[in-house]
Amino acid sequence: MRTIQVLGVPIDLGAGRRGVDMGPSAIRYAQLAEEIRALGLHCEDLGNISVPIAEQSPTRADPQLRYLPFVIEAAERIRNAVISVFSDEQTPLILGGDHSLSIGTLAALAQVWKTPGVIWIDAHGDFNTPQTTPSGNIHGMALAVGTGRGAPQLLEIFRSEKFIDPARVALIGVRSLDPGERMLLKESGVNVFTMADIDRRGLQKILDEALGRVLTESDALHISFDMDSIDPDVAPGVGTPVSGGLSYREAHLVMETVAESKLLRSLEVVEVNPILDEHNRTARLAVELIASALGRKIF
Repeated sequence: MRTIQVLGVPIDLGAGRRGVDMGPSAIRYAQLAEEIRALGLHCEDLGNISVPIAEQSPTRADPQLRYLPFVIEAAERIRNAVISVFSDEQTPLILGGDHSLSIGTLAALAQVWKTPGVIWIDAHGDFNTPQTTPSGNIHGMALAVGTGRGAPQLLEIFRSEKFIDPARVALIGVRSLDPGERMLLKESGVNVFTMADIDRRGLQKILDEALGRVLTESDALHISFDMDSIDPDVAPGVGTPVSGGLSYREAHLVMETVAESKLLRSLEVVEVNPILDEHNRTARLAVELIASALGRKIF
């Protein structure tokens, strides 16, 4: 029987707004383990990756790469922990925390699997570099780094310069792009599906196309789900809310379609901010979506 190994990453150093470091606790509190076990799966909680907090990390030497040394430290720990879970032939479930944690996850994915595919569900592109970022927040650079673009210090986290093939990446639900990252995405080869595409064509068609491209000759599927991909009327407790996102049912459809693919090898859910939430509503939704990705069905 498959074991889901839960790994919390209480990091908010990559973000511009504090609070997402409490996301892993909020998701656990929303009965994550109980929901996973109800699916007939084993659940083992590995605890949290040790991450410096802002109060212990006063340096901001480079305004284009805020808290860089500490984000690197966290990413290396995440990479090693996720590799260990893969080596144990189990499924890692990473709880965030801001999206900079994905640098470590993607580094592990690239090291362990030959041709991994990635579905990145997000309101934002996360495709900035130090040259394009308007904020210096590294959570807005994670996907660019994962495909081999960005600061050399971050790229070094990927061993042997093995990155994720952008042709095997699908960015779904995007609706807020900075000018520089828009240009980089157009040149990258990443499969981009905006909310406008979803409005025009329907989400199921988008998902079928995205999975078809990402899974071509792929040996693993990783899902990175940023809770800000969902409309803030449904998920108010997120780090960077943007109106016009996925509905409750659309978010579940994404995860249900992932489960039907039978190729999910790792999953991360990020950017839950309990400070901005309403009675842990967003964390509860995160648990529901995780359950859908792991196979829970309506009927």
